[in-house]
Amino acid sequence: MSGSDNTPTITVIGAGLAGSEAALAAAKQGVRVRLFEMRPVKMTPAHRTGNFAELVCSTSLGGEGEMQSKGLLQAEMRSVGAAIVTSADAARVPAGNALAVDREAFSETVTEKVRAHPLIEVVPGEVTRIPDGIVVIATGPLTSDALAEDVARLTGSERLAFYDAAAPVIEADSINFDVAWRAGRYDQQADYVNCPFTKEEYLAFIAALEQARAHTPHDWEKLEFFEGCMPIEEIARRGVDTPRFGPMSPKGLDDPRTGRWPYAVAQLRQEDAQGRMWSLVGFQTGLKWGDQKTLVQMIPGLENAEIVRYGVMHRNTYLNAPQVLHGTLQLRADPQKFVAGVLAGTEGYLESSATGWLAGTNAARLALGLEPLTPPAESMLGGLVRYLASANPKGFQPMNVNWALVPELPAPINPNTGKPRKLGKREKRPPMYRRGLEAFTAWARTDAGLDVTDPAPAPAEPAEVPA
Repeated sequence: MSGSDNTPTITVIGAGLAGSEAALAAAKQGVRVRLFEMRPVKMTPAHRTGNFAELVCSTSLGGEGEMQSKGLLQAEMRSVGAAIVTSADAARVPAGNALAVDREAFSETVTEKVRAHPLIEVVPGEVTRIPDGIVVIATGPLTSDALAEDVARLTGSERLAFYDAAAPVIEADSINFDVAWRAGRYDQQADYVNCPFTKEEYLAFIAALEQARAHTPHDWEKLEFFEGCMPIEEIARRGVDTPRFGPMSPKGLDDPRTGRWPYAVAQLRQEDAQGRMWSLVGFQTGLKWGDQKTLVQMIPGLENAEIVRYGVMHRNTYLNAPQVLHGTLQLRADPQKFVAGVLAGTEGYLESSATGWLAGTNAARLALGLEPLTPPAESMLGGLVRYLASANPKGFQPMNVNWALVPELPAPINPNTGKPRKLGKREKRPPMYRRGLEAFTAWARTDAGLDVTDPAPAPAEPAEVPA
């Protein structure tokens, strides 16, 4: 579809964070955009206004600086003038070492940018079927039932989830393999990491689990619990032994230290192709994050666990990204269709907007006869979209950015032992930040042909900020 002056036109569905970013990124490439937004004609249970990019929960886009994975993604987006981050900078409020915004000023700024752009036509009303041509689908976690049905038709209904029941994900380097071990049940393939409990350790864990604080859902979140995604805290409430006859069963797992089955076991399953991230099997949870960290670190072998993604329980519509998406965010079933934001399998405002930027940029490239691109693996956006396209599809859950998404630095050799020396976080993260930002800006300038602003130095930071 083209405009009256033969300028190519694409469609973007949804004017949330991802859709607004996609529309502005595509228009920046010189293509026309028809941006469909059903609010305020049809409201969702979560939104209060008809403004674009309305924030419905937190007002933070994450920590800044060279220690922060979100800080790297912010810097990447700033370097290409992405609308969400630059609007956040304009509407920021004091929040220590995090990028937080005035909720209303932020969405008003984004709305003004979108409505003022001469190449963007805003079309009010609900979209119930995916249009023909090049389309970015960015309808978010509360995608309407009618459109969700059409997405399911295009991708396969089994690849679309409506409920986000996720377990914590652990960085592999923080697992203590003096306690944990790799094995499958009854000598099957060693696809799992196993963390063994004694009876005393198990009873202490269950007691702490029973006292942990639950996340208080919003009115619009329908937290009905289904047997297939029962949170671990609900399983424990059914009886002290219920978890060890369920997700914490030790059957068929001989502890190499004793040759016997432990009293109970927590298992971890590999999340990514490189084995950098592992999720706790059957530990989906809606507990507050601080309590999750305490409980995870009570698991033998996870005493020093680095949690790269906390468990969540909320209403969420998203695709099983590894089954349906390329790293360019194109659908495998129809390369003219792009998916961005939460629907693509991301978690977080910043991640949603960044995938919106890439989907909009790539949709415009396709409309202009150019090849869609994937950012370099060293960049945080490149690491995120590569994860979406290649993660373990079994039990896939949306992901936010973290350092395990990008390649590790080469370990220096200890001159005394001749063996690789493990780098601490403060040794490795700043150079990973600089490496990623340099790779992204070089790619954006050279491969993508974009105008790039050389990034300012990252702000100094006294301590790490939670994601």
